[in-house]
Amino acid sequence: MINNSFATVLRQLRIQKGLSQEQLGFKADLHRTYISQLERGLKSPSLKTLYKITSILEISLSDFMKLVEQESNTNSDFGSK
Repeated sequence: MINNSFATVLRQLRIQKGLSQEQLGFKADLHRTYISQLERGLKSPSLKTLYKITSILEISLSDFMKLVEQESNTNSDFGSK
């Protein structure tokens, strides 16, 4: 599921940058609980929000989405023949 792939990539990149959910939220002017919901696949961000988050994580939107697509393709391989 794309939300889970998005969540996984967001969490990995945030951790790689050494940011807590609270720090990422503060820098993006978002609440920590919203970041948590994104990382659990419970919410989907607007394009504006996604742009703010990727800017803080120092990754382009296109590269971020490539990572989400790769993660999604990896997850969809489970159970397929």
